[in-house]
Amino acid sequence: MKTLAWASTLLGLASAAQLQQVSDFGSNPSNVRMYVYKPDNLPANPPLIVAVHWCSGTAQAYYSGSQYANLADQHGFIVVYPESPYSGGCWDVSSDASLTHEGGGDTQGIASMVKYSISEYGVDASRVFVTGTSSGAMMTNVLAATYPDLFQAGSVYAGVPAGCFYTGTVNGWNSTCSGGNSIATPEQWASIVHDMHPGCHGEYPRMYIYHGSEDAVLYPQNYDETIKQWAGVFGYDPDAPIETSPNDPASPYTKSVYGDKLVGALGAGVSHNLPRFEQEDMEWFGIV
Repeated sequence: MKTLAWASTLLGLASAAQLQQVSDFGSNPSNVRMYVYKPDNLPANPPLIVAVHWCSGTAQAYYSGSQYANLADQHGFIVVYPESPYSGGCWDVSSDASLTHEGGGDTQGIASMVKYSISEYGVDASRVFVTGTSSGAMMTNVLAATYPDLFQAGSVYAGVPAGCFYTGTVNGWNSTCSGGNSIATPEQWASIVHDMHPGCHGEYPRMYIYHGSEDAVLYPQNYDETIKQWAGVFGYDPDAPIETSPNDPASPYTKSVYGDKLVGALGAGVSHNLPRFEQEDMEWFGIV
């Protein structure tokens, strides 16, 4: 019996899905790389999560260092891990090209990955989500602004508002923004979002914003500004959450609900190296 169990385990490992690179997936002006994790036993029309890595990160690092692939096995969805084309591994969230719908930047390449997944893997176009950490969190906000028609929800781990990092250069660094010194009204931030895709007349993705109160890389004011941005888009009051709950989703975070499309969680004393709440993401995305 032990031998049979051992053999069965080996067979299971042999058939386990792996992270795979996809080379030709459509329009990709900035040469972003696409990696996909597709569980062996998928339901028809599965959901899709796009998981965007941090500066110095890779698709493999996000695949190995997060629970999304394991959860994909459990719940039957696909994960796409884009990989930055730049040597430092950061994302272009600073150029006109990437901050414009179909503008020819990184965002267009990632959007092509989503469209490819819908056509090639039968992904349910009404169940596409995006998440990211640090530079990937910045990209998550930018993707929600430039391609709101592709995504139904996003989760943002230690990012900045969409457009905050603008420099007019590809893969630039904006110290004013990173230091939390780019301050605007909700209406001004919302206008920046709308200008990224002027032809958009539909809804924007639901957004869940995570940050640490002691973030010394992307300063915590960026949490407030990101909340203001999406509150401006959705018509919420960023100064008046309708519900606040301590130790949620875990200590030392406090969750603030501004409406059904915007939630924030600020971690007291938490640095830039904040954890991911993958199970919370599953619930926010409606996968579980």
